Amino acid sequence: MQKKICAVLAAMAVIGLNGCDKVKNTESSVSSSEITETTDISATTEDVTTTTAETVTTFTQVAVSTQKINKKDFYALYEAEYAKLSDGLQISFERDDYSGDGYVTGFKKGSTVTFEIDAASAQHYDLSFSIASAAVNDCHLKLNGDDLTTFRTQEGGEFTYITVYGVFLDKGKQTLELAPVGGDMELDYLKVTESDAHSGKTSKASASPVVKKSDENAEKLKKYLADSYGKYTITGQYVSDDTDKEIELIYKTTGKYPVIRFSDMDISQNTAETDAIRAWSEKGGISCVSWYWNAPSGKSGVRTEDTDFSLAAAVTDEDVATLSQDKIKSLVKKKKITEECSLLISDIDLMAEKLKVLSDNGIAIMWRPLPEGCGDWYWWGADGADAYKWLWELIYKRMTEYHKLNNMLWVWNGQNEEALVDKNTFDIAAADLFISGGKDYGDRFSEAFAAVQGYAGKDKIIGISECGSVPDTDISFRDKAVWSFFGLMGGEYIIDSKGELSEEYTSAEKLIRVYNSEGTITLDEYDLNKK
Repeated sequence: MQKKICAVLAAMAVIGLNGCDKVKNTESSVSSSEITETTDISATTEDVTTTTAETVTTFTQVAVSTQKINKKDFYALYEAEYAKLSDGLQISFERDDYSGDGYVTGFKKGSTVTFEIDAASAQHYDLSFSIASAAVNDCHLKLNGDDLTTFRTQEGGEFTYITVYGVFLDKGKQTLELAPVGGDMELDYLKVTESDAHSGKTSKASASPVVKKSDENAEKLKKYLADSYGKYTITGQYVSDDTDKEIELIYKTTGKYPVIRFSDMDISQNTAETDAIRAWSEKGGISCVSWYWNAPSGKSGVRTEDTDFSLAAAVTDEDVATLSQDKIKSLVKKKKITEECSLLISDIDLMAEKLKVLSDNGIAIMWRPLPEGCGDWYWWGADGADAYKWLWELIYKRMTEYHKLNNMLWVWNGQNEEALVDKNTFDIAAADLFISGGKDYGDRFSEAFAAVQGYAGKDKIIGISECGSVPDTDISFRDKAVWSFFGLMGGEYIIDSKGELSEEYTSAEKLIRVYNSEGTITLDEYDLNKK
């Protein structure tokens, strides 16, 4: 499991059914009043049998509480020279392409510009900044003192628009603080307009797996995900090992088990992980398996700086995905493909052997290879989007056509449009959501949802493959951005040094509310075979 400390989706700040088999009814519990009073969660202590034989506190369920959006036309231009400027910032008139009575210069690390916005209505707004920057620069935004998001400027030195879409503002006055991380930029103004980013409805996702002739359980799982999509969010938790201590901690804290067990698998592991997946399946849950692939080289590692493996050297135009190992070795000998290409295929074959154990036991899984493929932090993304897409296609074709694995729903987690693979090779588009230095991603979950749906397509199921804090169910429904599922990161994101709940990233109160919300599905409510 990789430690997450950065906002992986910082680039997303600039963007652009049949009823589910569940007792509770989200549609009737979502309030249409101006502001629905949040229901207090009352707790009762029951002697519930668990693997730790502890007494577990259970909680009453909470209706989804949403704030009615009262959309109004809005336009306001806030000149930077009239905002509150930190020491050292200056008003300049040297350029001839600015608006108003000047623009702000003199930025350095620690500089801030604070705008006071007077919102006409409680609704979503687009925040557009006119910024000139010679080089790319990260800018951090705070709304009313709380972390909002981070965006990047464009290089070139000309004033350009940079828009953060779909930010929810309450009616009335509030503050928006902009702080560049590296300075070296010029700020002309902030434009605020009403937003259409969350005005649409979640489309009905395809219920058919992309793998032709998928097995029965994979078909059932895809249909369940499609039927519940837009109506509920399925709970999920990462585990750091086969003891499932994070899952048990969730149960101890919330009185509920998650549906999805998220884990990593590597070809060097013994059977402990596949055994744990089988055990979770017997308990009635879903498994999402990620492949953080240690590069097949002498200097092996997952992160780019930890390995000397070159994916670019492995890329070939030869159609190698369905060839036998003997034929592949022959191509290496004839120098038609490289040794690096052969090593990749050998690793794929070893992983396929592990996954076949699950297939032979009739266990359908969500399969997530090559996580976060857009950046250079992992070796499979370090050589660019084309090499990453080639490798994705190789894995998909070899596993589905050569190894005949038909028990998997494919989860693509490329993180941006540039890394988008063939849409016929994935069932689910997922995002990893963390915020730099923050404890909670806040309502930026909704912005990320709109971004992923925008480039993956409305026929795809959209989920959160990793997150540092759980999404707020009320905000998801308010913004029509109901994720199919979430996978809360394990380790330090939930467990402290004493093995107890860590509230550094997600509070116990928020965990309890999310797990006991009528907008989420927990293990006791999930039944793949229920009619």
